Amino acid sequence: MARKRKEDPPKGSPAWMATFSDLMNLLLCFFVLLFSMSTVDAEKFEMVVASLQSSFSVLPLGGSSIGEGQLVSSGISQLENFSFFFEQYNSESEETEEVEETAEEDIQKEYEEEILKESEEMAEDVSEQVERYGIQNQVEVDFNAQYVLLTLNGALLFDSGKSEIRQDAYPLIDKIGAILTNYNSNIIEIEGHTDNVPISTAKYENNDVLSMYRALNVADYIRSITELNPGLLKSSGRGEYVPVADNATPEGRARNRRVEIKIYNSYSSKK
Repeated sequence: MARKRKEDPPKGSPAWMATFSDLMNLLLCFFVLLFSMSTVDAEKFEMVVASLQSSFSVLPLGGSSIGEGQLVSSGISQLENFSFFFEQYNSESEETEEVEETAEEDIQKEYEEEILKESEEMAEDVSEQVERYGIQNQVEVDFNAQYVLLTLNGALLFDSGKSEIRQDAYPLIDKIGAILTNYNSNIIEIEGHTDNVPISTAKYENNDVLSMYRALNVADYIRSITELNPGLLKSSGRGEYVPVADNATPEGRARNRRVEIKIYNSYSSKK
């Protein structure tokens, strides 16, 4: 009778070793968990380092911390370089602010130049009309970034100490009114000015009142002969407080006794 052949043992590690390996892995995970729970502060510090790395690129890839929180990358401490990175960041921010400020200044400069250009063009147009009406010897024309200024000698319009318009001054004001009609959408202001010689009468207690009545009478007459928007035409008395010449001389006082008509440009006329 032939002998029964024994089977070859299975290849590989015994089955119990797989179970043992799983047990060792579980124990390792358990001890790692215990270790991590005992080093919470270290974990937080690693998070801080990671945050600095992503926000400021202080550490290149592979950077970490060791020892007393010293930041190390490629074996080189990066902590002493913090001030450099922050200074560079602040410098870039300041440069950005300077660029923005320069751009705003350029825009503001262009805006001011545009305003002044409009006033200059208005002044040229008014001067041409003044010459066309033949009153260039009676009216001075000037301008600034806000308005065109027409100055009339007070002696041409009023008798001394009076606010009523002289009869021979009406033709002059008629021509001024014709010029103003070209600026119906602009604010027009009429100002009365006097010298510093005191005045006190039953009707005009001081120079403020006298200058106010003179400006008002000119404004009322211009309203009566034109179709200018009454809401854009205003008057005021400035008295002796805005002289253009020295009140110590007769010539200076004569220049200070005046009526000014301001035609504001479109920018200054906006409500």
